[in-house]
Amino acid sequence: MNEFPWLTLLILLPLVGGTVTALLPSAGGSVLPKQVAVGTAVLTFVLSLVIAFKYDAGDGMQFIELHDWIPAFGAHYALGVDGIGLTLVLLTTLLLPVVILASWHEADDTSPSAFFGWMLALEGLALAVFMAQDVFLFYFVFEATLIPAYFLIGSFGHVDRAQRAKAAVKFLLYMLAGGLIMLASVVGLYAVSAHAGHPSYLIGDLASLEMDKETGRWLFLGFFIAFAIKAPLFPVHTWLPDTTAAATPGTSVLLICVLDKIGTYGMLRFCLGLFPEASKWATPVVVVLAIISIIYGALLAIGQDNMLKLIGLTSLSHFGFIVLGIFVMNSQGMTGATFYMFNHGLATAVMFLVAGYLIRRRGSTLISDHGGVEKVAPVLAGLFLIGGLGTLGLPGLSPFVSEFLVLVGGFAHHWVAGAFAVTGIVLAAIYVLWMYQKLMTGPTAPGVAGMKDLDVREVGAIAPLVLAMVLFGFYPKPVLDIINPAVEATMQHIGVSDDDPVVAPVDADQTHEEGQK
Repeated sequence: MNEFPWLTLLILLPLVGGTVTALLPSAGGSVLPKQVAVGTAVLTFVLSLVIAFKYDAGDGMQFIELHDWIPAFGAHYALGVDGIGLTLVLLTTLLLPVVILASWHEADDTSPSAFFGWMLALEGLALAVFMAQDVFLFYFVFEATLIPAYFLIGSFGHVDRAQRAKAAVKFLLYMLAGGLIMLASVVGLYAVSAHAGHPSYLIGDLASLEMDKETGRWLFLGFFIAFAIKAPLFPVHTWLPDTTAAATPGTSVLLICVLDKIGTYGMLRFCLGLFPEASKWATPVVVVLAIISIIYGALLAIGQDNMLKLIGLTSLSHFGFIVLGIFVMNSQGMTGATFYMFNHGLATAVMFLVAGYLIRRRGSTLISDHGGVEKVAPVLAGLFLIGGLGTLGLPGLSPFVSEFLVLVGGFAHHWVAGAFAVTGIVLAAIYVLWMYQKLMTGPTAPGVAGMKDLDVREVGAIAPLVLAMVLFGFYPKPVLDIINPAVEATMQHIGVSDDDPVVAPVDADQTHEEGQK
């Protein structure tokens, strides 16, 4: 048990800051709500760094807070982080100040107070999801994240209100459908634990329960379907392109780089953690779905004219890599998948935010309306290229490390899985370089001539993400040292281990003759 409630403070800081921000007046061009929002986000990031420096990578779940919440059915206010959860906490707290700075003028014509207030509320609830150690608490905050997400999609954006409303409702319906399916499994877990004599929603208690195969597999499906929708994974991904096309780029970063990670995090924490037998049973189907997502998402992205929709579709491909890494059931795959979640957040955020800068200047999301941007805005073009090269896994940038680990894990699982996954890298090079060529090179389009390059604030907002990609591309050890012990504990719990290396037999006589020579 932790004496000081570090994790509760980390949740409350953005929630309280978001409430204060939302209540501040923003009429007359007041910048106070923006200043309060960015100050809150920076303080939250600093607090997460304090927690990270206090974290002992080899000591399992830490900063545990445990209090009775609803004793009638065994629900607890239980928080804690291991290496997997901490990695996503750091990603979330890093992205929020970046997104707020990059979105400084996104809501000037509506309500900056509400816009940034909802962003901070989303951060606080997402952090609670990554730290919840009680299934009922997890489900509660899992569903609560939909409230700020819905208002961010439906109330703010560059498209008309009707299109935003349609995208927000579609997003909400998909997420609620997944949540209701998961609720059935949440209720089922209570029944199983009550039958065992001690009703409890604590993950530690549920993980030690013995349940028959049929029950475990049905409960697993409830959780997995909800997480597959959230991730998203083929074929329940169709909400994704519509949402990214309608929302502001900053909102898309929070949805794709933070909220969608709840789906893949949930697969690691709950599907594998609570239903190890069912997870192994479902592995062949899940691996096939992951490979389809990798290839199908990349093919949909190639030639897409709406740049925001294109970037969103690339994430379908990337989440396929993450799910593949989780379900190949080896340390390389799981470590790569967790690191992939972090790196995908960095590279995709750069692409979305720089695309947002470009859209504000040009007034169009269509790639065909651009051309020759690098001639008039070389810094903007350069940052977009870095984000694109990270997305396609260029060596020297951190996404390459995670992608390589997932591919190694895929080949270790079965060479066919690895071979199909490799095609995703080739397709990524096609859609990234095609998009860069159409947007940034060639003759300067009429609407692009005279475009201003990025200012200090805009470059400063993106710089931390670029620096992180370069740093962890050459030196990923600090993050991998946090992730590896948690992955080892997960593998030990589900009862799998890495295959021993295969060594070719040595001919003793031949070795003796070579030694005499």
